[in-house]
Amino acid sequence: MTARILVVDDIPANVKLLEARLVAEYFDVLTAGDGYQALAICERNQVDLVLLDIMMPGMDGFEVCERLKANPKTSHIPVVMVTALDQPTDRVRGLKAGADDFLTKPVNDLQLISRVKSLLRLKTLSDELRIRAETAHTMGIDELLRSGEGRGDEAGQVLLVDGRANSQERIIKALKPVADVSAISDPQGALFEASENPFELVIVNANFDDYDPLRLCSQLRSLERTRFLPILIITEQGDDDMVIRALELGVNDYIVRPVDPNELVARSLTQMRRKRYNDRLRASVKQTIELAVTDPLTGLSNRRYLDNHLSTLFNRSMARGRPLSVLITDIDRFKQVNDTYGHDAGDDVLREFASRIRSTVRGADLACRYGGEEFVVVMPDTSPEIAAAVAERLRSAVETVPFLLKSSGQELSVTASFGISSRISSVITPGQLMKQADLALYEAKTGGRNRVVAAA
Repeated sequence: MTARILVVDDIPANVKLLEARLVAEYFDVLTAGDGYQALAICERNQVDLVLLDIMMPGMDGFEVCERLKANPKTSHIPVVMVTALDQPTDRVRGLKAGADDFLTKPVNDLQLISRVKSLLRLKTLSDELRIRAETAHTMGIDELLRSGEGRGDEAGQVLLVDGRANSQERIIKALKPVADVSAISDPQGALFEASENPFELVIVNANFDDYDPLRLCSQLRSLERTRFLPILIITEQGDDDMVIRALELGVNDYIVRPVDPNELVARSLTQMRRKRYNDRLRASVKQTIELAVTDPLTGLSNRRYLDNHLSTLFNRSMARGRPLSVLITDIDRFKQVNDTYGHDAGDDVLREFASRIRSTVRGADLACRYGGEEFVVVMPDTSPEIAAAVAERLRSAVETVPFLLKSSGQELSVTASFGISSRISSVITPGQLMKQADLALYEAKTGGRNRVVAAA
C-alpha cells in the first residue's frame, strides 16, 4: 500500500520520528510545522491522510481539523490526531472536530501503522466512489456532503453484539440519545441479523468467554451484504494484539474499557455519518450507471447498453448452442405524427409504444430504444418461429388499440413494421445478426408497412 501522508507538529523531533516510521513502510511523507502550513499543503496537494498534533501555536489541531472537514476539497481526508493529551474529554473534542482517530503519545508503532493502513483502505474506497460520481456529473461533491450531513439528526441503527447483559444495558443507555440499539448475545445470530437488517454500525464487545470476537468481524467482512458495514470493537485496555488484528481484518474503529460514554457516542456518530456518506455516493454511482444505459423518454435500455450487452448474449448463445433472435421495429409514418400533432404528441406515442413492448416481451428479453422511432428486442433462447410469433403479437397490440395523445386528448391509430433475424451457422457476429434484422425491417417497410418479415 502506498499513500501520501502529511505529518503536522511544531516540534521537529516529533516530525522526524513519525516520518522515519512511515518512510520505513514506504509511505510518501509531507511535513508541516503549524496549522496554517498544513491547510495550505492539503489545499494544493493530494494528501491521503493527516497525522495532526493538537498543541501547536497560532492554530491548534482542533481548529485545523475543523477547517479541513469544513472544506469540500479536503473533507474526505482522514485525520488522526497524535498528541500527549490523554483525557477522554480531549478525545471526544477531537472526534467532534471531525477526526477519524485519536492516538496518544508515545504512539505504539504497530498500532500506528495498523490504524494508518485501515484508514487508507477506507479512503481508497471512498475516493473511487467520489471520482465516479464527479466524473458522471450527477452532482457536485458539495451537494453530496450536504446530503450526507442532512441525516445527522436522525437516530442511527446500531447492532450491539455483547455477551453480558449488564454491559449491554450501559451501552444502550449511552447511545440512546443518538441511536436505536438492537442487542444480541449470540454472535452467529448477530451475523444473520446484520445481513438481514439495515444497520449503520455493528459494535462488537470482546467480552465473550468461549468465542473469538474477531471471527465475527471476519465473517461480517466476508459477506457481500455486510462488507461495507462499519464495525467498532470494544477491547480491554492494553490488548494491542487484538486491536492490531481487528484493524487488519477491516474493523473500522475501536474503544477500550472502561468505556467512556461520550467517546462511545462520538466514535459511533463518526462511523454512522461515514456510512451514510458512502451510501449516498454508491447510490449516486448506481444512478449514474442507470442514466448512462437508459433512454430517458421511454425508460427502456439505450443503444449504448445494447451495443455492449448484445455481444455478451451472442457469445453466450454461441458457447451454449442455444438460439438467439433479434427483433427490430419501426413506427410507421412517425414523422407525420410529429408534423401534424407536434413533438409532444410524438413523445406520447414513443412512450406508449415502449410500454406495449414491455407488456409483450419476457423479462429475460432485452428491450431497447435504438434511436428515434426505432426499437430493438433481443430474445435469448428464442427460435425464429417463436420470435415471429412475438413480433406478430406486438404488431397486433400496436394496431388494435389507438394511442392516446395526452397533450391533446386525441386518439391516434398507429402501426409498426417488424424485421426479425436469428443466429444461424452463417451468422457469426452480433453485427451480422443486427444487419439481417435491419434488412428484414426494410423489406417490411417497402412491402407495405404494418408487417412482420423474417430474414431469410
